[in-house]
Amino acid sequence: MAKTQRMSMEEKRKAVLRVYHDGKEVYTEKEVIALATKAGVNQNTIADVNQALVDDGLVEKEKIGGSNFFWSFPAKKDRLNQLAHEECLKKIEALKAGVKEADARLADAKRGREEDEGGERAKKMARREELKKGLAGAQAELDKLKQNDPKEIANLEKELTLVTGAAHRWTDNIFSSKDYLVKKKGMMKKEANKFLGITDAFDYPEDKISSKK
Repeated sequence: MAKTQRMSMEEKRKAVLRVYHDGKEVYTEKEVIALATKAGVNQNTIADVNQALVDDGLVEKEKIGGSNFFWSFPAKKDRLNQLAHEECLKKIEALKAGVKEADARLADAKRGREEDEGGERAKKMARREELKKGLAGAQAELDKLKQNDPKEIANLEKELTLVTGAAHRWTDNIFSSKDYLVKKKGMMKKEANKFLGITDAFDYPEDKISSKK
């Protein structure tokens, strides 16, 4: 009987698998243990190693009558390696498709920015800020003159109404732009806010002014 060698688990697996591939026969468990022991594998571990190979699909097992029969041919391992390779290729292709989709979305988002290179968004924001300042100034002047000339107050209120209406229209434009980016371009609301240079606190001017009183 061959002397038992100190082997790692992987070395034991290879030794037991070599028994099958060299013999190219169908064996009972007793025969596998005997042949693997001759190959230097610790006899007490062979049954567990053999079962592990069955669990991994490297060894076939069939119960006939009251006995279990085992076999494995070199082509079996090659086929498993081929299947693993094919599965790996499928995963790579799936990842490539994901990257391609992400690149397409990024390019689409960049196109949205390029379309705005003419400064339309900046113009809208600048005009709105201008109107908002005018509104705040008119409101401050109106507050100062409340106890004075009724006619002047009426004129200021009229001006305030006009400025407020204009500010509303520009604010509507910005909200429309945000809806377009979210619904048509697929941006998240936070991304759209950042793109437009606004925050969640963005609102109609008089709402902000009244909230400060």
